[in-house]
Amino acid sequence: MKIKGYIKESYNELVNKVTWPAWSDLQNSAIVVMIASFIIAMVIYAMDISFSFVMETIYKNLT
Repeated sequence: MKIKGYIKESYNELVNKVTWPAWSDLQNSAIVVMIASFIIAMVIYAMDISFSFVMETIYKNLT
């Protein structure tokens, strides 16, 4: 009986008490996440290229 009551209360809370975002808000949030992910990926890529260049320069000077 506890599980049945838990499911009923969870359903009631999701239907009546939770405020769901509008579709346009979800789209805006998705766009922000995509742009932020792209910027972070570009920063990591630039760091990787820079580190590779530095390491190649060091190794060339050692040989």
